[in-house]
Amino acid sequence: MEKTKEYKGKSTVKYRRNASASISLVLCLFCFYSSTAIGQNEKEDDLIGHWTYENGVEHKDLTGHFGDIELRGAEIKDGKLHISDNKWAITTGYKGPRIGPDKTLVAWIYLDNLNVTHGAPLAVNKSSGDTFDAIVYAERQPKRWMAGSSFFRRTQDAVPGYEENETGKLIQLAISYEDDGGTAKIVIYRNGDIIGNYTLGPIVSWVEGDVEALFGPRALINGKAYGSLFARVEDTRIYNAVLNKDEIGNLVENTLDVQPNGKLATTWSAIKLR
Repeated sequence: MEKTKEYKGKSTVKYRRNASASISLVLCLFCFYSSTAIGQNEKEDDLIGHWTYENGVEHKDLTGHFGDIELRGAEIKDGKLHISDNKWAITTGYKGPRIGPDKTLVAWIYLDNLNVTHGAPLAVNKSSGDTFDAIVYAERQPKRWMAGSSFFRRTQDAVPGYEENETGKLIQLAISYEDDGGTAKIVIYRNGDIIGNYTLGPIVSWVEGDVEALFGPRALINGKAYGSLFARVEDTRIYNAVLNKDEIGNLVENTLDVQPNGKLATTWSAIKLR
C-alpha cells in the first residue's frame, strides 16, 4: 500500500509539473503574441490602402481598394520598394469610399540619401488636377519633413520639426488630417513623436476614379512627376480616419494580413519577427 501511495504521489507531482509547464508555455506564447501584435487593430476598419512589398504581394494593396502598383523605374526587392531619382511608382484604379476629409498617411522607410529634395514616400494625388497631400522631405527646409500640398495650401514649416542626420535607419513617418470646420488640422509625427502641429488651409477629399497613390514624387500633374526621394520603403498606409499619437505609436510595420473589403485577419504568418 505504501508503494502504491508513493507511486500515486509521484504521478500526481509529475502531472502537476507537466500541467504547470503547459500553462506557463501558453502564457508565454500569449504574452509574446500580445506584445508582437500590439497595434495591429488600430483603426483597421478605416485602413483603405496598405502596401508591404513582401514576397507574393509585392505590387498589391492588401485592402483591395487600389490596383496593382506600377513601377516607373523603381524596384521591389527584399520586401522593400526602392525609389530614387526618376525611379518611382504609382497605383491607380481606386475602388473604395471617399478618401478624407479626415485621413492619416503612414510610411516606414530607410533614407539612403539626405541631400535630395521635394520627394515623398507616400502621396495622395488627384488624377485630374493639381491637388495632393503628401509626406514630403526637404522641400522648404533641408533634411526636414513637412505636410506637402498643392500651392502649400496645407503646408507650414513643422515646429519643432526634425532634421535627419543619418541614413540606413528605419523611421516611421505619419501625418494626420482632421476636418476642423472645413480647415485642415494637421499633426506630423516621426517615430511616434509630434514634430509639427497646426491648422491651415482648406481640407480636401478624393473620390473613386480621380485619385492615385504615389511613391517617390510628391505630385503628378499632367503626366509629370514632381520630386524624388532616395529611400527603401518598408510599409505604406492610408487610413480614412485620424489616428492619434498613441495609435500611431502602436503601429508595427508589416504586421497586418488585410483581406479585401477591410476585413482583418491577424495570423502567425503575418507577424514579422525582427
